[in-house]
Parts: sequence; structure tokens; C-alpha cells
Amino acid sequence: MIIYNITYAVPHQIREGWLEWMTTEHIPEIFATACFQRHSLLQLLEVDESEFRTYALQLHATEESDYRAYLQQFASELRKRATDKWGEQVIGFRTLMSVLQ
Repeated sequence: MIIYNITYAVPHQIREGWLEWMTTEHIPEIFATACFQRHSLLQLLEVDESEFRTYALQLHATEESDYRAYLQQFASELRKRATDKWGEQVIGFRTLMSVLQ
């Protein structure tokens, strides 16, 4: 199992709109690719929230090849849509993890 984790710093003034967009548009678009089997949208706790709220989207793929297919075929367009919608307001940090147990 592979987990593609995207951690986002979201300014307070757009947080509600961003969360609605994530749950009603962006995550469904990601799942329409059929590259991931499940996801979790999380809010990080015990972090400095003076300027941003921090969230993590974890996307679970059965095989690394599913993740690679997502990167090659879909990621650029979906990132572009996010940038077109939110500009540089939202900062994303991406990591890839392998489940050991």
C-alpha cells in the first residue's frame, strides 16, 4: 500500500471555501482517475495556527504503479486547476509513503 500525502497550509480567510471545494470538487476529481482506493482528509493539531490552518490529504493506492499513473496522466492538470482557483494562497507539500504494517 502506498500513501500519497499532500499537506496544505490554508489561510484562515479562505479556509471554509477551500474545504468545500476540496470535498465537493477536488477529491471527487482525484477519485475519478481510479488511481486511488480511499482517502483521508485530516486537520493537523498542535501546530501554529496564527496565519494558516494545516490539513493533510492522504490518498491510498494499492500499487506504486497506480500512483505513478496518477502523476503521469492526471496530476499536472489537477494541480493547474487548484492553482487557477486559489493562486499562491494555499501552500502544498507532497510526500510519498509506504505502509509497513
